[in-house]
Amino acid sequence: MFSKSTKSERIDPEQREQYEYARKRIKQKKNLMRHFIVFLVGSVFLIILNKVLHVGDEFFIKDWFVWAILIWAFLFIIHLFNVLVMNKFMDKEWENRQLEKLKARQTDRIAELKKQVDEELQLPRQSDLKKNENPNLLPPDVE
Repeated sequence: MFSKSTKSERIDPEQREQYEYARKRIKQKKNLMRHFIVFLVGSVFLIILNKVLHVGDEFFIKDWFVWAILIWAFLFIIHLFNVLVMNKFMDKEWENRQLEKLKARQTDRIAELKKQVDEELQLPRQSDLKKNENPNLLPPDVE
């Protein structure tokens, strides 16, 4: 009586796949933005540690925070490239195409190996078996 409608919208597999892909991309971009924010906050923290608190002045070079930020920036650029460039080219369709190519290659290789085995063993053909009047393949003295 007060329950939800019993009608449920069915989502076809293609729409479901598109939805999952969109969800995955949103999560990747969200993590990229999170990485950028942590990078900015962390960079400011490193600058404050070095310039204001003089942490590491005796052990490292004078402006060690620059090198730390450059290394972190390089890692962020790799992350950015991975999310915005690589995943655009190597998405689900690319994976499916590669999978189909691999399956086709494996099928061809299996057929080739089967042909090679058949040629090497020379199994009797069905027509040769039909020509033989005696269906018993055992030697005569065993019968």
